[in-house]
Amino acid sequence: MKDTSLTFIVLTFNEEKHLARCLESVKNIASQIVVVDSGSTDKTLDIASKFGAEIVIHPFRNQADQFNWALENIEIKGDWILRLDADEYLTQVLQKEVQETLPKVPWEVSGFYMKRRVYFLGRWIRYGGYYPTWILRLFRKGRGKYEKREMDEHIILTEGETRQMKHDFVDENLHDLSWWTEKHNKFSSRETKARMDFSGDTGVESDPLGSQTERKRWWKENVYISLPLFLRVFLYFIYRYIFRFGFLDGKEGLIFHVLQGFWHQFLIDAKLFEIKKRQKYDKE
Repeated sequence: MKDTSLTFIVLTFNEEKHLARCLESVKNIASQIVVVDSGSTDKTLDIASKFGAEIVIHPFRNQADQFNWALENIEIKGDWILRLDADEYLTQVLQKEVQETLPKVPWEVSGFYMKRRVYFLGRWIRYGGYYPTWILRLFRKGRGKYEKREMDEHIILTEGETRQMKHDFVDENLHDLSWWTEKHNKFSSRETKARMDFSGDTGVESDPLGSQTERKRWWKENVYISLPLFLRVFLYFIYRYIFRFGFLDGKEGLIFHVLQGFWHQFLIDAKLFEIKKRQKYDKE
């Protein structure tokens, strides 16, 4: 069939807990599997080899740069490109949907949004505005790339229309809370840097009436960022946990929404406060 072959690209670093599950979910629909690794020291590369993946080693700076480097330097054989994180995987119904949909796609369609279903401590986080989250992860070769951002990066299309897949892909990290908080501490530093360096030119449109991604970007850049430090964190958590019914996610949801929706955001504001205080002392 014409224009239906699929290349799957995943970025890895010490992902032995997740990679087999991820690759198992794409092996029957991808004609090419590419693992772009940044120096794993566990069994990640052994697992990739067992699935017949093409392995490329490249130093990591951020997700956007790493993926764009792969697009520019790897021989991509598929007509379509699918991107997942190593701790994500396709549900069986989504695998079938991708197989059945691609042969029927008109040429003017360049990409597909898919719904992300997040699991935390084994529980599906369905509330707090967290589901459904629509993310562009499947696109035609030569028509997409990541916007240049340190954090909160999205794939943007250079041309063509988008459509939506009906079924979900799953985001389920199997590490413990100590690992999770350490990772988000690093994320908070990167997000702090991104907010300090923000220029307004991001790639994704900022539109209060646009797609879900465009609406979220608009609220973040035009409302949330303009609110006072720390106050905005409390307001966001109350909105998410109370008004978007995050409390319905149970005990696991309480932990998730407090850590991801409050603690993580509070830590970013604390680091911004620390930087601004140091800058004030330097001037004095």
